Amino acid sequence: MTPVEVAVRADAALGEGPTWDAREQRLIWVDILGSRVHTYDPVSGHRTVMATEQHGGAAKPRAGGGLVVNLRDGVGLYGPAGSGEPFRWLHREPVPGRRANDAAVAPDGSLFFGTMRYDEAPRGGSLSRIAPDGTVRTILDDVAVSNGTGWSPDGRLMYYIDSPTRRIDVFDVGEDQLPTNRRLLVTVDDGFPDGLTVDADGCVWVALWDGGAVRRYTPSGDLDRVIDLPVRRPTACAFGGPDLTDLYITTARTGLDAPHPLSGSVLVIPGAGKGLPQPAFAG
Repeated sequence: MTPVEVAVRADAALGEGPTWDAREQRLIWVDILGSRVHTYDPVSGHRTVMATEQHGGAAKPRAGGGLVVNLRDGVGLYGPAGSGEPFRWLHREPVPGRRANDAAVAPDGSLFFGTMRYDEAPRGGSLSRIAPDGTVRTILDDVAVSNGTGWSPDGRLMYYIDSPTRRIDVFDVGEDQLPTNRRLLVTVDDGFPDGLTVDADGCVWVALWDGGAVRRYTPSGDLDRVIDLPVRRPTACAFGGPDLTDLYITTARTGLDAPHPLSGSVLVIPGAGKGLPQPAFAG
């Protein structure tokens, strides 16, 4: 049985978006409904918490230090701690009833950021790409709950999840770095696919909301591995640690009448596999 350990014991309402910050050798994750960005250093155990003025769906490291955060009203930039660099909007587009959700940095340093309606209405959300200079391009404008996004090791494929569809889709990525030719990789039959990560073998790991597990699929869509978890609502996963071999998993307790004591914590599976280095946002 695969050992599942507790990395950070917490009571996040909606823990999401684990990201390994290679520059700082730390894990970044968010509590969306708590409007908090968390960091965790697995060596020292040091943790930080930063409050945001809005619900934030994801926070990713910037190449020069600091964070890019997908917020309710758009994408914003925070400077490195202690730098004195003020927060500023890179892109602001508030829509009543809509909030930010998952985001991912592409191999070229751009950010793919998702949105959704609070009521999860069909076609109420979107997936967009923002360049470091703030130029935005809409990729998909008809999704419900924009979630996991990731790229194959060679950058030629992009994986994507709109959770209510229970699909993991795959796109081709052209020389312009834009995804085309959307098609089905796999349909999930137990729970809803949420956040995902791609490992060094090109396999897709996905957290199953209401499925209580993480699954690994091969590039051809075959189910390769299932890791059962003690919590019902894992939300996303990412490889971290100095060798990118530990799989970190964020979890949620929102909407549960009797959540497991570890719901809202960050779990870790040591030595689960081998992850890919994640690029920082180039802005």
